[in-house]
Amino acid sequence: MDWGMKNRISRIIKPASGRTVMLAVDHGYFMGPTTGLEQLGRAVGPLLPYADTLMLTRGALRYFIDPAVDIPITLRVSGGTSILNKQLLHEGSVCSIEEAIRLNASCVAFSILVGAEYERDTILEFTRVVDQARSFGIPALCVTAVGRDMVRDARYMALASRLGAELGADIIKTYFVDGFEKVTETCPVPVVIAGGKKIPEQDALQMAHDAIAAGAAGVDMGRNIFQSENPVAMIQAVRAVVHDNASADEACNLYQSLKVEVSARA
Repeated sequence: MDWGMKNRISRIIKPASGRTVMLAVDHGYFMGPTTGLEQLGRAVGPLLPYADTLMLTRGALRYFIDPAVDIPITLRVSGGTSILNKQLLHEGSVCSIEEAIRLNASCVAFSILVGAEYERDTILEFTRVVDQARSFGIPALCVTAVGRDMVRDARYMALASRLGAELGADIIKTYFVDGFEKVTETCPVPVVIAGGKKIPEQDALQMAHDAIAAGAAGVDMGRNIFQSENPVAMIQAVRAVVHDNASADEACNLYQSLKVEVSARA
């Protein structure tokens, strides 16, 4: 791994803790104006001081994020289907590596669909993205998923994560499941968990804590932050879990106290 690659990864996965809080706001590329992101710039701005990297599309980056903001960008470069399409993740490349460079991306993100009809298409396209990104010293994040008919369990998450790593991913994003140690112990690159659908704050913080305890390198959380009752308080609570080893209860108490402070200032 060359200097540029190491430098970009170190901007995302902080060397002091070996972990990261990724803020995922790329939902619009297949969901449109997602609840909480209708005015993406307004929603994301207050959260940026607490995120280690921002994961979004090139359009969202151009239209909503101030270029003067100092935050590493993880650029979503896969797409091709919307939430209306039954084959939601039959994705291909929607952004060139030259465009990623123009946008000063620190990482590119691509989804592969493991165990479904279009598995081969997404995997082969991901390897092309890896080759192109590596030629410029840019790391690639592999967003792993399994077919709709497959159970989300440690066996399949480990399969998908290891597959992504063996194909050249530098970071893996996958779902947290029972027995997550099987996923992290068999994957040779850092694994971050997807936040998934909105759940109560206590449950989201518990999930983050359990993932870290099982060897995860952090979270790539979106809806459980920007759809929270108080997103600014929530992202700080998540940071406490990821970087400070706070328990879920400690983080929840922090969330409640910060929520009061933020509301008082509003």
